[in-house]
Amino acid sequence: MEAFGGFESITSGNFLYAGAVLGFMKCLILAAGYATRLYPLTKDRPKPLLEVAGKPMMDWIMEKVDPLREVDHVYVVTNDKFVGHFQAYADRAEYDTPITVLSDGTKSEEDRLGAVGDIAFSIANLKIDDDLMIIAGDNLFEFDLSSLVARFHKNNGHVIAARDLGDRELAKRFGILAVDKDSRVIDFEEKPQEPKSTLASTLTYIFPKAKLPLVSRFLKECGAKDRAGDYLAWLYQSERLDALVFDEPWFDIGSFDQLEEANRFYKDKMTNAVPKVITPKHGMVLDKK
Repeated sequence: MEAFGGFESITSGNFLYAGAVLGFMKCLILAAGYATRLYPLTKDRPKPLLEVAGKPMMDWIMEKVDPLREVDHVYVVTNDKFVGHFQAYADRAEYDTPITVLSDGTKSEEDRLGAVGDIAFSIANLKIDDDLMIIAGDNLFEFDLSSLVARFHKNNGHVIAARDLGDRELAKRFGILAVDKDSRVIDFEEKPQEPKSTLASTLTYIFPKAKLPLVSRFLKECGAKDRAGDYLAWLYQSERLDALVFDEPWFDIGSFDQLEEANRFYKDKMTNAVPKVITPKHGMVLDKK
């Protein structure tokens, strides 16, 4: 790594540019759930397309992903019930990064594949052979994804985004991890009754392409296809798993209260937003001062 015009630059193959390595990463947005806890709002509309502060959750996520130089394609995995909704969204989206929608073939809560199942399904059916960023479609966050990408390139291993909840009772609802001084995951437990820490995994990951076959291997060995945290708890025991700990706001929208909290935050953000000058995907975003 070397200094380049005041930025850090990274060389990879034939590419050299300020800040990151161009291309060779896909982004998978998980959107195949049926969100029954949010009925009737989600009875006929998928949760990631519910509006938060006047625009779909998908837009808040895409606004984080689209500026990334590394990501050259976004895939949305959904189900047969909502595939038309997401295709309509993709058709009218005006992002530089192309969006492709994939149905996992399920039709109800009873036959859903689960988070790990959908990751494996997407890797196989889309023939993904690049590093893979994975984001839950109901996961809204304010940290910059470029920091996650930088951590990934630093160690060339799996990396997850994590946030300290500061509340052990709240921690019981999430995948909880512990890290060493180098931010390497040394313990992980999904929804523990007695949390060892309050550091929660958010469903925002990057997996290296060479390790993608491990997802299907996990399913064959363990069969736990639903909770992504179960995969991480299995993974860290034999593979390098790093955590990027952030302190910016994060919303895991699984209830009406969390949806309302996100609405309040993003409405306030839009009201007090600093105007921005947006240049094309491979340019920069500059705040007006």
